[in-house]
Amino acid sequence: MKRVVVGLSGGVDSSVAAYLLKEQGYEVIGLFMKNWHDDSVTISKECPWLDDSNDAMLVAEKLGIPFQTVDLSEEYKERIVDYMFNEYEKGRTPNPDVLCNREIKFDVFMKIALSLGADYVATGHYCRKSETKVNGEPVYQLLSGKDQNKDQSYFLCQLSQEQLSKTLFPIGELQKSEVRKIAAEQDLVTAEKKDSQGLCFIGKVRLPEFLQQKLQPKEGAIVEIDASEEIYQNETPSFSNKIEELEFLSSKYQYDPKDGKIVGKHQGAHYFTKGQRKGLAVGGTPEPLFVIETSVEDNVIYTGQGKDHPGIYRRALLISPEETHWVRPDLKIENGEEMKVQARIRYRQPLQEATLHQTEKGLYVVFEKPQASITEGQFVAWHLDDELIGSGVIS
Repeated sequence: MKRVVVGLSGGVDSSVAAYLLKEQGYEVIGLFMKNWHDDSVTISKECPWLDDSNDAMLVAEKLGIPFQTVDLSEEYKERIVDYMFNEYEKGRTPNPDVLCNREIKFDVFMKIALSLGADYVATGHYCRKSETKVNGEPVYQLLSGKDQNKDQSYFLCQLSQEQLSKTLFPIGELQKSEVRKIAAEQDLVTAEKKDSQGLCFIGKVRLPEFLQQKLQPKEGAIVEIDASEEIYQNETPSFSNKIEELEFLSSKYQYDPKDGKIVGKHQGAHYFTKGQRKGLAVGGTPEPLFVIETSVEDNVIYTGQGKDHPGIYRRALLISPEETHWVRPDLKIENGEEMKVQARIRYRQPLQEATLHQTEKGLYVVFEKPQASITEGQFVAWHLDDELIGSGVIS
């Protein structure tokens, strides 16, 4: 009987994952990760960890499996929270959920599980794992979840072969509706529970307040750039080589406050991210204002009217060599090579046609169609059909 440690989060997905594994004849142990203590920054009604750990315990009791809580708040603070502050300070927008999976669930947590004699770790993610052989050696594949609306492979885009080899995703073949149905049939307390939103495990955090603990507010200007500005009218130059073209396609517009007009004030450029519409508190424009660029150096936020503003769109992005990750190292492309893939730059986005170009400088991802709000610090993940084969941090 193989032993599996399930990360019971107190939600319906991990509850059903534990139930299915038990049905399949595994010896199942439930572990709840406590990753946060500081109640001052959560909206406590929205998902306090106490309720979650209680629900996880009730599920374990109902399933008749051993249960315990592990406190990982120190590692979480060090690897996720401090990293987030660091990134925001640099004017980048991190993705804590992707990091939480790489650094906490499938690293710190996995090591604890293996020390308990586990053969596998299981989670309630909507994705699937498969196995293929390359040169006679087993290679693990990370596949999209069957429920297209819930597919969470994006959040696992930084996993390694070793981590995948020890992981199970019991609900990956199911639709969310089926998961809820199983939970109701088994009379699990989480059957009707709403999906948690907000930072991985912290619950719903008020991000500006959370950031303000570390990053001091600093008043600056909100500048509106008109869509007819000269900067957007430039003809595409001719290129003497591929690298020049890639650099051009992935480069950002460079703004100066003189390019537009001041339409308001903000409390710190590091609190804002590209594509953001809420929180600007500037009214009176025919179309809503969107953030098109932030400058933490000058503490200026650049905005444009309407979601079709040309400043929002770009066709390519670059990933630096140290931030490029291949889930399938055997498929990695070498310098000068390219590969057609489908890629996404955020969780809910439908996959987009794209081409990868490996260069000395890093990996360029060039999309067929311009993409809205390509944001530094976020992850881009690329697929071949329904297999996620690699990812990287947008630089």
